Amino acid sequence: MEEVKVIGFWASPYVYRVTWALKLKGVEYEYQEEDVFNKSDLLLQYNPVHKKVPVFVHGGKLIAESIVILEYIDETWPQNPLLPTDPHARAMARFWTKFGDDKKPEFLGFLGRTGEEQMEAVKSAQECLKILEEHGLEEKKFFDGDKIGMTDLSLGWIAFYFEAMEEAAGVQVLEATSFPRLHAWIRNFKEVQVVKENHPDQARLLAYFKWLREMYVKPATIWAEFGAAYKLLCF
Repeated sequence: MEEVKVIGFWASPYVYRVTWALKLKGVEYEYQEEDVFNKSDLLLQYNPVHKKVPVFVHGGKLIAESIVILEYIDETWPQNPLLPTDPHARAMARFWTKFGDDKKPEFLGFLGRTGEEQMEAVKSAQECLKILEEHGLEEKKFFDGDKIGMTDLSLGWIAFYFEAMEEAAGVQVLEATSFPRLHAWIRNFKEVQVVKENHPDQARLLAYFKWLREMYVKPATIWAEFGAAYKLLCF
């Protein structure tokens, strides 16, 4: 069997997309943790363009960018497909996946703001969540239908990261009464076996977001040193 390796960082939601996909496919892989604040020569060699995780290695071939990696995994190991067979459904899965990535700054904006600016950021995040609730998820169990798919993997960070971000920022954004469908989806997503067995530790994640929020409110000269943490979540 050809080598399969994932180079990642424990707090990166993009890395979890890849590892969840591999486990859904039943593909064995080696995981290598990367210090994104002191990037190794190996990471710079493997991903010289973006210098970010995740990096996927298969048989000596290198692939970067999590969504590109997901599509590669789905095409290479066709069992338990991540994308629907219907062309329109596949297009919609790609649409909502892209929507989630494009709106990541809006989803996360409240974490690094205070006062009125934070309240505006909360509203912006809720507007994006409402779009997912009403137009993306609708009445389905998962975004891609009755079983977990690529859109669910790409948005899966919401199920684990939002609660920690809300607590770190001292606000409520994803309220159960306002977003009942999303909360039902979160429960369903967390019950998927490969997700239940593989997710970030909430206490560690909360400590990370508290630290990250402290960096946000520091002067720009200090924040510049920690910009990699923000890029891990937004790009």
